[in-house]
Amino acid sequence: MWLTTTVAKTIGPVGTITIANKEIAPDGFKRPASLIDGAHPGPIITAQKGDRVKINVINELSDPNQMLGTTIHWHGMFQKETNFMDGTAGVTQCPIAPNNSFQYDFQVSGAGTFWYHSHFGVQYCDGVRGAFIVYDPSDPLKSLYDVDDESTIITLSEWYHLLAVDVTAIELADSTLINGKGRYPSGDNTELAVVNVQRGKRLRLISISCDPNFTFSVDGHNLTVIEVEGIAVTPETVNSIRIYAGQRYSVVLDASQPIDNYWIRALPDSGHENLSSTFENGVNSAILRYGGAGKQEPTSMQQAQITPLIEANLHPSSAIEVPGEADPDGADKTFNFTFGYDPDTSLFSVNNVVYNPPAVPVLLQILSGAKNAHDLLPKGSVYTVERNKTVQINLPSGLIGGPHPFHLHGHNFHVVRSADTGEFDFDNPVVRDTVNAGNTEGDYVAIRFRTDNPGPWIFHCHIDFHMKNGLAVVFAEAHDDIAAANPDPPGLSSGLLILVLAHPTPSEEWDQLCPIWDSEPNSVKHAGTSTPA
Repeated sequence: MWLTTTVAKTIGPVGTITIANKEIAPDGFKRPASLIDGAHPGPIITAQKGDRVKINVINELSDPNQMLGTTIHWHGMFQKETNFMDGTAGVTQCPIAPNNSFQYDFQVSGAGTFWYHSHFGVQYCDGVRGAFIVYDPSDPLKSLYDVDDESTIITLSEWYHLLAVDVTAIELADSTLINGKGRYPSGDNTELAVVNVQRGKRLRLISISCDPNFTFSVDGHNLTVIEVEGIAVTPETVNSIRIYAGQRYSVVLDASQPIDNYWIRALPDSGHENLSSTFENGVNSAILRYGGAGKQEPTSMQQAQITPLIEANLHPSSAIEVPGEADPDGADKTFNFTFGYDPDTSLFSVNNVVYNPPAVPVLLQILSGAKNAHDLLPKGSVYTVERNKTVQINLPSGLIGGPHPFHLHGHNFHVVRSADTGEFDFDNPVVRDTVNAGNTEGDYVAIRFRTDNPGPWIFHCHIDFHMKNGLAVVFAEAHDDIAAANPDPPGLSSGLLILVLAHPTPSEEWDQLCPIWDSEPNSVKHAGTSTPA
């Protein structure tokens, strides 16, 4: 089969995206999906460091078997002074209702490799996700590579042959998609993604997965890690990278091998049939093609010697001071979380509480006058933290269904104790926004951040089915300062409309999202769920 590839559509920093339902067959199996501009992944959104991003999101979802509301979260964007643009249903906004739109408007923070996705239920697992790249015209890493453009972006995801909303417990994926293309073990040899190279490239590797982690490699090639989730790191050369849901890396691939085709491999840790243990017939694979090579599938072999990426070996290239004292108990506030799982209900818990998104977003509750943790919904899942304090979160390893990748909104953090290291690093540990909590019982992972960004920020497992089933909490950060630190959201000057009962004219104003959504019938609000209409 002749294999071709095209660079995904690119928009930004100003543009419009439309979310609608469509049938697709990225691995040869046709099924309904929820897509951005008719494609999966969605368009690549790009910006330059310092840009103001304005993306209008139009909701044209119509399939009653799938979720009909939507939001967009900008994963890795801190949203300073724009907490209301974080895109988290139940925390910073209500969903955008069908036949309505909302414009996200915020300043990008820094530069690097990010992504965007729906943060409403498990909707992004059905296709509402894409890459978001912020370029730096004065990139200090430029001397390390020749090419860095949209052709260098590699997204990894799993794909299910049933709708994500129909997943009831632990579901196994049917295929792996690399840049939206893949094959499943018993399926046909469908088209695979191709990454074309001629010389050294900066590959931007993004896990847009909903569940599995992937072990990524390129036959016969080393990968030099130079960026982790927006932070430049001292170059670390490996040939195998285990990447968890929500994580990103920039790697330099030295394209100095003989002109040929080479397998790009992404082996998931789980899957139907023998998905997690095979590359037969191009499963879990894409193609690296040198200029001048023929258009055929590779015959390359995996490296015999594996040099894996170890998180504890990653260090910011310009040292970033760890907040607090250089001691395991050196933070102003330490949260020692406990995790639980109930096999009878398939629900997860944090400190014995199952997170369930409230009907009234936490931000609206705070702006309406609620301040103390015990006053905020969902009860037991909201933790108040003071401004300008050092917070440490200790995450126990070994929870069933892991390893669990945890993501913090509104911040990145210092990983002062990585999984499976057994020791702390207060010198210059990696700084990122999504961390692997580890799978070794009795171990734990510790992260630190500074509370310098007032607002409610969710902290959750990025295995989306686990977040849906309760594995999350919300930090209400500097609640007394939230209103002042986040100037009035669009439309809020007219007053909070959260209690308005009449259906207002469809609008792109933030303060109308809730009344519009609340006035929708249950058949819309609970579409794709088991909740009665």
